[in-house]
Amino acid sequence: MAKFVSLEEAVALIPDGATIMCGGFMGCGNAHKIIDALSKSGKGNFTLISNDASQPGGPLGEDYYGVAKLVHNGQISHLIATHVGLNPEVAVRMHDGSMKVDLIPQGSLAEMIRAGGAGLGGVLTPTGVGTIVEDNKDFVLGKVTVDGREYLHMRPLRADVAIICGHKIDKAGNVWYKGTTRNFSLPMATAADLVIAEADEVVEIGEIAPENVHTYGVFVDYVVDGGKA
Repeated sequence: MAKFVSLEEAVALIPDGATIMCGGFMGCGNAHKIIDALSKSGKGNFTLISNDASQPGGPLGEDYYGVAKLVHNGQISHLIATHVGLNPEVAVRMHDGSMKVDLIPQGSLAEMIRAGGAGLGGVLTPTGVGTIVEDNKDFVLGKVTVDGREYLHMRPLRADVAIICGHKIDKAGNVWYKGTTRNFSLPMATAADLVIAEADEVVEIGEIAPENVHTYGVFVDYVVDGGKA
């Protein structure tokens, strides 16, 4: 059963230099309160695995939205993502050498995380064959031909910590995501040594119907009650 912790306790669980997975898409679905607390922690040198780097402005007028705070503060030394065009600071930091950036096709990244969570040796995909994707030897293990078609063998991805956010999380750590906010969080919750979930709302066990549980509590180590944080 997941243990409920404060924001401060959650941030204390994340060490300097950690590889962190963050669910969400352009900030939607980020665990905003945990990320905000982490941005103020003084910790850094993180490797961030996320779909993107969010964007400088948020929907409520925030200066930096979600993981964009970590980028702005220089806390990310290595970003592994699928697209970064809406956050100009990524390009600046990439070109000045303060942040390494690896761009991976979106579907491939999701499958690489899924493979890491499932204990598989990677994933075969035709995406990127014959393109510069092939040149990234940190993530492309080689080529495989199946039935006459070439595939890239992409390595599995895991992290030290996954930070996810659920709209409703029960007291056993079972998670229900609202709408598309589930993106990337499902495989990320299986592919990290430590999973910290932020709840928009904490509910009693049984209030989430079993068939509506998206991430099972067995995968969640700690929960922050974001509604009270």
